[in-house]
Amino acid sequence: MLTSITPLGERGRANRWSVTIAAYIVGSLAAGAALGAALGALGGWVAPVGRAALGLLAVAAFGACALDLAGRRPWCWHRQVNENWLHAFRGWVYGAGYGLQLGAGVLTIVTTGTVYLVWWACWLTGSAPAAALLGGAFGLSRAIPLVAVRGVRSPAALRDLSRKVAAALGPARVITATGSAGVGVAAAVLALGAGR
Repeated sequence: MLTSITPLGERGRANRWSVTIAAYIVGSLAAGAALGAALGALGGWVAPVGRAALGLLAVAAFGACALDLAGRRPWCWHRQVNENWLHAFRGWVYGAGYGLQLGAGVLTIVTTGTVYLVWWACWLTGSAPAAALLGGAFGLSRAIPLVAVRGVRSPAALRDLSRKVAAALGPARVITATGSAGVGVAAAVLALGAGR
């Protein structure tokens, strides 16, 4: 995805990159916020609260960390966004469509346990507004890396970007795992200090 929607590619398809990327960011943010709100609302009815919720969050966070450090992918659909859209629709249409799918995080291949951790945390909030903020932040974080391609205006720049993305996969896995571990530690500490 990162190498498909570039200024170079959009120019070749007679689209404006700025319009496509704006639609992508809005779609990703909207999908994350909507899924988060739905899970938070559902959690308001059936999620555990207090120490139990924090304990479950800690277990999920440490599980996501272990999965990522082991280099294992969690269970997921084995589907990607439809690349045929690039030639069938206007840029803003596939930008929004790709954003909606990728912003939800679970509608395409899931490469990190942190995706499920975010949605688990949304459910455990038991609050649609709080979970919408968390989900929206997740959706936005899924979209922002696409802004990094704004300088790709030649095939050489595209090859350079592909090399950089490949080189960043290992460090990104460690950073993601560290973030999950941090959530786990914080949740465990809060659970130990929380009341029933």
